Amino acid sequence: MNEALPDVPEVRFIGLPRLTSGFHLVERLDLPMHFKVHGPLKPMSGGQLSGLAEAISLKGRGGAGFPFAKKLRAVAESAIRKGILPVVVVNGSEDEPASRKDTVLINRAPHLILDGALLTVEALGARTLIIGVTRDSTQSSMEAALAERGLNNRPGSALRARVQRNPVRMVTGESSALIRSANGGPPQPTGRKVRASDRGVGGAPTLLSNAETFAQLGIAARIGPDQYRNAGLNDEPGTIMLTISGAVARPLVIETPTGVPLRHVLQLAGSPPVPQGVLTGGYHGKWLDGVAAQQAIISRASLDAAGGTLGAGAIMPISQQTCPLGEALRVAQWLAAESARQCGPCHLGLPAAALGLEHILNGDGPTTLAAVKQIANTVKQRGACRHPDGSAMFLESTIKAFTDDLAAHVLGDGCGRPVEGVLPLVKNSAVPGGPPGQDAADRSPNPRKIYVDWTLCRRHGLCAKIVPEVLGLGPDGFPTVAEASVPRSAEASALRAVRRCPELALRIEDETMRAPVRVNQLAAIRRTWRNIGALRQRR
Repeated sequence: MNEALPDVPEVRFIGLPRLTSGFHLVERLDLPMHFKVHGPLKPMSGGQLSGLAEAISLKGRGGAGFPFAKKLRAVAESAIRKGILPVVVVNGSEDEPASRKDTVLINRAPHLILDGALLTVEALGARTLIIGVTRDSTQSSMEAALAERGLNNRPGSALRARVQRNPVRMVTGESSALIRSANGGPPQPTGRKVRASDRGVGGAPTLLSNAETFAQLGIAARIGPDQYRNAGLNDEPGTIMLTISGAVARPLVIETPTGVPLRHVLQLAGSPPVPQGVLTGGYHGKWLDGVAAQQAIISRASLDAAGGTLGAGAIMPISQQTCPLGEALRVAQWLAAESARQCGPCHLGLPAAALGLEHILNGDGPTTLAAVKQIANTVKQRGACRHPDGSAMFLESTIKAFTDDLAAHVLGDGCGRPVEGVLPLVKNSAVPGGPPGQDAADRSPNPRKIYVDWTLCRRHGLCAKIVPEVLGLGPDGFPTVAEASVPRSAEASALRAVRRCPELALRIEDETMRAPVRVNQLAAIRRTWRNIGALRQRR
């Protein structure tokens, strides 16, 4: 069982190292060693930095792949228009169990990340720098790096720099969750579609990007765009950091130029010669079958064309000897438990999909498979963040990639192979926690729940408009859940929805005051399945 990866796995490189330069000399490059290895760095104007990012086609390395130059210009224009000094945020959260490349960079080369971040601070005229982390090791390394540069968060400092520690949860690395925690709130997605470049930390225009992105900027500013483009593909130049785990002899973080065959990277980690499948992009990613994995190269375009995704650079092969649906079920159950429990489609839909996948493994027929597909499709674009979307993509890719195994389980007695548990996972936390110093009562689950009385509801839909982070509407116009936990941040909105419901079909109850026999989440999931069945019959 490969339950968890270490914070800092073995590091390898293909070709000449850039981000990993000096790793063979010391475990961590402090400031003097950093300058010995990488050399000095000259400041750049906003126009120069934007031009550099554009010349090297720098895109965010956290998964979304948004062009850095566009983000830089958007923040600069917003700051000028509003007359507000912007903020720079480094996202080093990396809360996925299968990814460690940012954690490696923060632990071993923190000053390379700070180089890119400080170039951005200087170019934008920012006076606040925040580094978001989720682990003890990354917090201590980055705090030491700030101290080595004489940076602190004291009022009156020319640049106020600090580390923002959040819990290790899949949703805490989402941009709005990180900004919300930096503002003193809970590290959960807000649900409001506001661009950070317009309104971020403290209401100021905020440039938020992934830790590796800033490190790449620190390299490019030293060697220039021409030398930077000497490695990798013309349309995706430079190197990229990958985390290789799963059915491998040794989990690795690898720095490689783009354009290298995926099979070569897998061989370095000791992957099976012909894996049954390769999960690309992490647990919000997609599966490649063995043939496609043999032909793909390391690039966003190639992996997309093959049916996979680069995402945040987490790649996991599985062997021919394991049940792929059983491996996927472990991940689906973990993803369901990682919900922030703010949105009904995510909070109930993901567990329902995982339960359906479990039923398929136990021999349920085509009807259950169709229901799982429908649930996965239903949760998309209905959450406060991208967690339900990414989880649905993983489920849909699993169903598409392993059709023979699905047929064996749905129509026969199963594939007969064991579940080896090779995909790395960590134990789920109870709920997303809060920033340091927040009372335990504020971080605990809210005992209040909102209930829908189906005998009264006439699908006016007003509740979904007032409190969308808790209630959503299904294709039939009715709320998608019968009950939902109310996050503490949404209590006021939920109470307003109860008061304004035209049919008085909503109520809020405190679970601690209810009778011992109460409706639990499993019953709500079963209701979700019954509602889906009824809806399919009506159609």
